Amino acid sequence: MMLWVILLCTLVSSLLSGLYVLGVFRRRRPNEPPLDKGTIPWLGYLLEFRKDSSEFLKRMQRKHGDVFTVLIGGYYFTFVMDPFCFGSIVKESRSKLDFTTNAAQLVVRVFGYKPTEATSSIVHASSIKHLMGDGLSVLTGATMESFQKLLLFKLSSGEKRVWQEENLFHYCYNIVFRAGYLALYGTESPRGAGNKEKAEEQDRLHSNQLFQEFRKYDCLFPQLAFALLAPKDKREAERLKRHFWDMLSMKKVCQKDNISGWLSDQVQLLAENGVPEYMQDRFMFMLLWASQGNTGPTAFWLLLYLLKHPEALKAVRDEVDKVLRESGQEVKAGSPPVTVTRDMLNQTPLLDSALEETLRLVAAPMLVRAVLEDTSLRTSSGTEFTLRRGDRVALFPHISVQMNPEIHEEPHKFKYDRFINPDGTRKDFYRNGKKLKFVNMPWGAGVSTCPGRFFATAEMKLFVFLMLSHFELELVNEEEEIPAIDISRWGFGTMQPVHDVRFRYRPRF
Repeated sequence: MMLWVILLCTLVSSLLSGLYVLGVFRRRRPNEPPLDKGTIPWLGYLLEFRKDSSEFLKRMQRKHGDVFTVLIGGYYFTFVMDPFCFGSIVKESRSKLDFTTNAAQLVVRVFGYKPTEATSSIVHASSIKHLMGDGLSVLTGATMESFQKLLLFKLSSGEKRVWQEENLFHYCYNIVFRAGYLALYGTESPRGAGNKEKAEEQDRLHSNQLFQEFRKYDCLFPQLAFALLAPKDKREAERLKRHFWDMLSMKKVCQKDNISGWLSDQVQLLAENGVPEYMQDRFMFMLLWASQGNTGPTAFWLLLYLLKHPEALKAVRDEVDKVLRESGQEVKAGSPPVTVTRDMLNQTPLLDSALEETLRLVAAPMLVRAVLEDTSLRTSSGTEFTLRRGDRVALFPHISVQMNPEIHEEPHKFKYDRFINPDGTRKDFYRNGKKLKFVNMPWGAGVSTCPGRFFATAEMKLFVFLMLSHFELELVNEEEEIPAIDISRWGFGTMQPVHDVRFRYRPRF
């Protein structure tokens, strides 16, 4: 009899635990945001969220208001759509709202790297040293050399002014990725290759091969991040991971010349903190995606918007030419390719605004914090909510800020000078007469702000600067509409197009 009682109690306990995990017993407490669990236990709104995150969140906002909690794949996410709340969330102490919990789970899944307690501080310290200030000037110079090697090397050979036709997205992603990779991960040694010309040719070949594999992985990334890959794709993702762990291994990278200080410092600190070499190899792969996964796609959108708006193209090109003249350089027939410095990139307010406008339109990261203890949140209307311990709180600035017509007039239009006043100063933005601090958030915010944002900006500006100064550009079909975005990539940075666009280019002189 006692055995049956024990078995029955065990069965009931397991059943109750299962129902709890499925979210059956979850109820809204006083002062908590509206709760919407959907109709499917545990899954909640996962399928709808994955299908089109933006449209789902818009629907929930219309239904519940600016703050609401939804069940997505076993986790309760409280989405905050009130931009005046953003500051209190991103500035809250990590003891209450922690961004590392969700990030750590993601990097293990997609890169195979298991972060240590020191990982975040190592990346932060190295980024401050090498991706800002004087360190950024050095890295910008290295990136300039990479662009000369990939983009401009044929110009000095007297190439004829003939049109060349390419797919714009592939072209931009390919060149920007490879330039950043060579600047960060180093170049072939002329001693090993035989001479400088052979070493540069090997760099062009190797970086292009690496990009082809990277692009395969990048296409799998969204499904991989949500653990929704089909078995065949999962095997391919694992193959690609092992490929990059090998190609970016410490043994191979250390054979290169001109490895960036940003990379070498981090690897040294990881080793000093006892991180094994195989895990360092995985860390190198994570850094490659973090540094190059969004810059090429953003450069594509920027060039495409400029090509679709002739007045913007002319204004930015005139600014680029002016900066060149003031530096004592000129693009003309028979002259060597120009050298663009960080100081020159700091003299382009129109290009800055055009890039920021591009990011406003196509950058859609999701900022997630784990709620470690019950936390109060006051909205701009004065309503106070309690965020529950164990939940996630999430911001999706693309909807709540970047495409908000109350903040940005005609938000779906590209306005290259949206972010600057006529005198070149930065413009302020308001909602309901109150000045906003957060009006565009492509780089995240607070402690999780992208530490490489200044280098990424310099990299993209450098590419567009060189393209506009050295080449005539035009779309093959000038009437072609700007392609729709790939909605599967909501929440992962810069969006990508559902199809490519053909363009042509030739030397200006």
